[in-house]
Amino acid sequence: MKTLGVLTVNTGTPTAPNARAVRRFLARFLADPRVVELPRLLWLPLLRGVILPLRAPRSARKYRRVWMDDGSPLAVHARRLHGALEMELETLLPGAVALESAFLYSEPLLRAALQRLRAAGAGRIVVLPLFPQCSGTTTGAVYDQVGAALGDWRALPDLSLIGDYHDHPDYIAALANSVREHWQQHGRTAQLLMSFHGIPQSCVQRGDAYEQQCRHTASLLAAALELGASDWSLSFQSRFGAARWLGPPTDQVLAELPRRGLRSLSVICPGFAVDCLETLEEIAVEGREIYLHAGGEQFQYVPALNDRGDHARALARRILDAAG
Repeated sequence: MKTLGVLTVNTGTPTAPNARAVRRFLARFLADPRVVELPRLLWLPLLRGVILPLRAPRSARKYRRVWMDDGSPLAVHARRLHGALEMELETLLPGAVALESAFLYSEPLLRAALQRLRAAGAGRIVVLPLFPQCSGTTTGAVYDQVGAALGDWRALPDLSLIGDYHDHPDYIAALANSVREHWQQHGRTAQLLMSFHGIPQSCVQRGDAYEQQCRHTASLLAAALELGASDWSLSFQSRFGAARWLGPPTDQVLAELPRRGLRSLSVICPGFAVDCLETLEEIAVEGREIYLHAGGEQFQYVPALNDRGDHARALARRILDAAG
């Protein structure tokens, strides 16, 4: 039996919470045409001369607020998820799976991870972007890098690239379990806000399925939790630049909810497989401050699925579905 190679991919992270490391990461990330769809001759000088010098120090301060003893939250939780997924795959296909994890814009890089799978004898490779909802800005970047990495291979593997898992029953069940367990431990709140990473509205106008998939995930999670229409809200976070982005914006929703008499709130970010700067600093720290300052009384952040057992099982089953 040929070895099944599995590659999970996430965005990436700085190696340290300082301006130099953050600038190096952002330079890779924001230079990708999938991430910023502006003409390179216009965007790259602006990025290098204005955006990076201003944004890197600010982002470094944010990273310092959530940095962990073992590294950045995304890197730490990605390693832990890798271990949990490896155990699940070994249970399902003992001795038959080689698993690698990679980032798009930082080490370990995708190209090197694919080369390690080739060295392990993987005759079939399944690539799982850890973005439950598919967007050209994220999943599309994975497809680009996989294609480029295989460009000089002569013996090509059987290849499956998973586009999304936004409505996979096991993924929805894991999200619902995480919310129920959080409420059992901390108490149920009057409202559940589901905050997804935003993308420019122009991406959707050009055919990106991301917004539709986010809304579908939210409705499925609400149904699994048996929430009424007035019990939950949806928003989009992490706006960048002057373009019009998907809305409503998370920061505005957080400021508005207390004015509607909703003074206890839980927030979950279903589009993030593991906790990172955008969940731990933007939501659990800054979002909390916005909500409480607006008159809210109880704010709870429901952690990302991270290395939960039901999360690892959901991903393993999605991988095996793709492997056939």
